[in-house]
Amino acid sequence: MYKQIFAAITAGALAIGPFVQSGVTPDGALNLASNISMQVAASTADDSVAPEFTNPLTLNLTDGKQAQQCADPDIIRSQEPTDPHWYLFCTRDALHPDLTEQDGALRFFNIPTYRSTDLVSWDFVGESLTTRPAWIGDGDMWAPDITYIDGKYLLYYTATNTVTPGGSAIGVAVSDSPLGPWIDSGGPVVEPMKPVGGGDADKRWVYDPEVLSVGGTNYIYFGSYFGGVSVRTLSADGLTSDPESQVEIAISNRYEGTHVIERDGWFYLLASATNCCAGPVTGYGVFAGRSKSPMGPFVDKAGVPLTAGRVGGTPVLHQNGNQWVGTGHHTVVTDFAGQQWIVYHAVDRTQPYMQETGTYTRRPVLMDPLDWVDGWPVVRGGFGPSNSPIPGPAAQPGQKTGYVMQTPQKVELGPVITELSDTFDQEALAPQWQWNKSPAEGTVRLQDGSLSWDTQASDLNGNPDDPTSVLFEETPEGDFAVDVVVSMNLPPEGCCYNYRQAGLILAQDEANFIKLVTASIWETRQVEFAKRSSHFPSNYPAYGNGVGGPVGEKTHLRIIRTTSETETLLTGFSSLDGEIWEEAGTWTMELDTQLRIGLVSMGGDGFEATFDSVTVRPLVESSTNPNPDPNPDPTDEPTLEPSPEPTEDPGDSVTPGGSEGSAPSPTKTPQPKAEGGGQPSGDLAKTGFTSSPTAVASLVLLVGAGAVLLLRRALLAKAD
Repeated sequence: MYKQIFAAITAGALAIGPFVQSGVTPDGALNLASNISMQVAASTADDSVAPEFTNPLTLNLTDGKQAQQCADPDIIRSQEPTDPHWYLFCTRDALHPDLTEQDGALRFFNIPTYRSTDLVSWDFVGESLTTRPAWIGDGDMWAPDITYIDGKYLLYYTATNTVTPGGSAIGVAVSDSPLGPWIDSGGPVVEPMKPVGGGDADKRWVYDPEVLSVGGTNYIYFGSYFGGVSVRTLSADGLTSDPESQVEIAISNRYEGTHVIERDGWFYLLASATNCCAGPVTGYGVFAGRSKSPMGPFVDKAGVPLTAGRVGGTPVLHQNGNQWVGTGHHTVVTDFAGQQWIVYHAVDRTQPYMQETGTYTRRPVLMDPLDWVDGWPVVRGGFGPSNSPIPGPAAQPGQKTGYVMQTPQKVELGPVITELSDTFDQEALAPQWQWNKSPAEGTVRLQDGSLSWDTQASDLNGNPDDPTSVLFEETPEGDFAVDVVVSMNLPPEGCCYNYRQAGLILAQDEANFIKLVTASIWETRQVEFAKRSSHFPSNYPAYGNGVGGPVGEKTHLRIIRTTSETETLLTGFSSLDGEIWEEAGTWTMELDTQLRIGLVSMGGDGFEATFDSVTVRPLVESSTNPNPDPNPDPTDEPTLEPSPEPTEDPGDSVTPGGSEGSAPSPTKTPQPKAEGGGQPSGDLAKTGFTSSPTAVASLVLLVGAGAVLLLRRALLAKAD
């Protein structure tokens, strides 16, 4: 397979375009970054520098409309020397609310395909597969992965159903051109199967193909929440795979949508986690592990395997407080300047649904630079998804990109606020603590310098008539960080202890809160970062969740509260040692929402949570922050009226559990996908180029007596 585009790195002075917004630093703190558009002074314009663009990418249809989504994108550049185009493939989906069938139902397109010369503006060229292959029956076609093997283009896809024996599989179609026509192989490349340890009637989610070629050997990665992620070898022609070679590389109920990058002797497995399609509370995000072998084992930056019950994963991409949430299911391309770009779908929380309102989540396609810091991938140097103009990619030979990686500056946390902090070394709770509802007698104990609390069978499900006990205290004025150190006596491995959890909330009330907890989700133990809101229309989901870094014997959890000009920003972090922090993303609430700090131990009885400490500190540079991007102010909650649901609902994988509401009885029956495809895969140029341009020019813009710095939202704050 030769998907790689060996881009020539061209020398020359580069322009520094508009800089990024809010961001994170690995060890800590608030981020100061200029939002001023900066360009290198030059006597003449350099026409070879790619122009700026703004997310989302433009998808032009033939009737003058623009497609509103491209879930699970994958890209390849034509292998024909005379064809300058890049080709974009999307999951089977509806493209526009006005494109309907005769009965008024949304029209769905079978792997819609586009082409572009600049990677920004795309023109529709048709459906790759105009009819369903007979062997998939009425199944859908999700998550395309396009590659080039032995002079042929191979288009892999998820077949969500098969006529015989039933269950999902991976199919492939072949063409001499990325424009088609495509000839389906007539059967699965990866067959339906039961999950490891599953019963004969169980059907694993054989989703989300990703194909990689290394040293003359082809590999195919596949899988999703129900059954985990696997890799096996492919035949030389890419049409069949070897079941005997299969290796499990990620535990069930955590990852899907894999993409693999070969770089500096490592293979980086990037995969998405949680629900793709929960409207404005979608918490989808991308994580990474790496291995010296394409067959794994893959471990994260902390050395935690992706197969562990306390599952590993180093955050790569997540929401940052602007309008984009649910950022994931990606691919990566390398431009002709050597800069890598991550292309992914997201949800605009101000316009989350395809038909104004409803439950069919709309997922536009976005693109941002993928950078490398200390051997690990990060998006825009750590700033995350953009929604203001940034320099574009060098999409053609001889072009340059004006993008230069910037990393967030840091602001230290202030001194501990003693009257709001606690080490639980007294015989009784300190006076700042108040119960919303007294816990059952004997379930809460102060012992050995910690607070021990039996997990409650109930959960915070928004029911005011049956509240779960929460231990509350007030928050300080201004921006602050609150840390807790928590552990649970759950077994570190094994199913099923759904959905026991313990940790921290910042709450307006029991129905409106941000939650950061360690949680048991099927066979995994994860850091869950969730939002619940009662302010949405009745047919919107009230709850959505993302996840964070790995859980330890003890896990440090942190939420940082800052503000933009229009909203309250709440960013979650987790740490195994209290020193190295991993971000879980940012949720928002209305500006000046009155919050309380709360501790929770809930989701199912029979276990014990232990809190070692609660620490509250101000931010040294605390003040009102501007929006993460200078786009029109997004409101926290959409105000659209409900409308009927679409009659057809394709799918992307539903989050494996999540812990809102009373925990359901454990079941291994897979849920249907929520909507849309399965994966980002990789058409990217897996060339291993570094992200640094060949020449960097910088300009320091001074205004008045000093530099103008716009205070950005807090992300990782450095522990004292």
